[in-house]
Amino acid sequence: VVGILCLVSVAATLDFKYHHTEELEKYLKGVHAEYPSLTHLHSIGRSVEGRDLWVLVLGRFPTHHKIGIPEFKYVANMHGDETVGREILLHLIDFLVTSYRQDPVITRLLNNTRIHIMPTMNPDGFEATKVPDCYYTRGRYNKNGEDLNRNFPDAFENNNASIQPETQAVMNWIKNETFVLSANLHGGALVASYTFDNGNSVTGSSKGYSRSPDDDVFIHLAKTYSSHHASMYKGIGCDNRQTFPEGITNGYSWYQLEGGMQDYNYVWGQCFEITLELSCCKYPPADQLEKFWRDNKVALIEYIKQVHLGVKGQVTDKNGNPIPNAIVEAKGRPHICPYRTNEQGEYYLLLLPGTYVINATVPGFKSILKTVEIPDNTGNFSALKQDFSFPEVSIRPKVASCPKIPLYQELTRASAAVKPTLHVLALMTALLVIFK
Repeated sequence: VVGILCLVSVAATLDFKYHHTEELEKYLKGVHAEYPSLTHLHSIGRSVEGRDLWVLVLGRFPTHHKIGIPEFKYVANMHGDETVGREILLHLIDFLVTSYRQDPVITRLLNNTRIHIMPTMNPDGFEATKVPDCYYTRGRYNKNGEDLNRNFPDAFENNNASIQPETQAVMNWIKNETFVLSANLHGGALVASYTFDNGNSVTGSSKGYSRSPDDDVFIHLAKTYSSHHASMYKGIGCDNRQTFPEGITNGYSWYQLEGGMQDYNYVWGQCFEITLELSCCKYPPADQLEKFWRDNKVALIEYIKQVHLGVKGQVTDKNGNPIPNAIVEAKGRPHICPYRTNEQGEYYLLLLPGTYVINATVPGFKSILKTVEIPDNTGNFSALKQDFSFPEVSIRPKVASCPKIPLYQELTRASAAVKPTLHVLALMTALLVIFK
């Protein structure tokens, strides 16, 4: 009898209830023990109170990055009192491991994608929320009273907040992986919000919308989630005053915030991230969790598939060796912190179907431009492959890093500095005409 009981799936014991730290850890360890070849469980750091920040990685090669297989992540419970995401990510894990080799779509998804799932980024805040509430509680913050979604370096203005252990752990995680696509799960509204969350005149914030170079891709990503959600696409807000057409919003258009995680991912992590607000009530009763899972299940899967949008490839030298730190970007949409190849010489660019010119640059050498016709390959679980070879290069470029300063602030200053010069030139031209 004991032997039979031991064979019962750990996943089958996952109830629709709130799982506190010990139960969450037990569940994740149980899944990994039951599916050791499909999963990898590790902690990326610890919270202020010393709780592990667990990440379960799922895929055909869960323990390490494999060339050509993109990295995807979901992060939940960044605000400790916003709890729905924490639980539906546990049920997503359950669904993925039990569907592998049973469902052909999930099998292909896991064979061609490395999926990282962090159920809670703020375990201290969750445990501190003693009385669940639909609205604000002190559990929103970490143990030091800091809002983790205002705690990252900001591309637009100096963020004076002290970097917290949870934030630093995620920053290190982003630096050490080649993440391509991500979403962070929140509560308190029902909408898919996309970058930029902050802005200035360079990104058009004076018009109430902060536009990134990849605005079309972000709109597509947000619509992908909202359109596959049970009701988000309807755009009905949580009260009569607020509506979101098609269930999406530009972050800045909704409300401006400094030090947000999704802007940090995009600017410094080369990772497209959106913010998913999944419930009007931040910490709803546990008996509603099953419905939240049903409402989000399809959207969660369809969103992961978008990691296979666009184009990917390797940049190599004359001997076929990978060239790290080469700049690879689509012409016409440069990033303020240029997107570069990883240690394996790989690049991933999320682009909608269409014709693009891809520019590969190794500093000190002539750029290589290639025109590509990008199809919608999300159903094939592989972006278009386009490699670049530099026959004259036989050296490794120096490690390039983007400074953690308000980059767009510097760009604004540079733009402003040009204007007086133009006025002077115009004045000189007028004087020459007069004297002539």
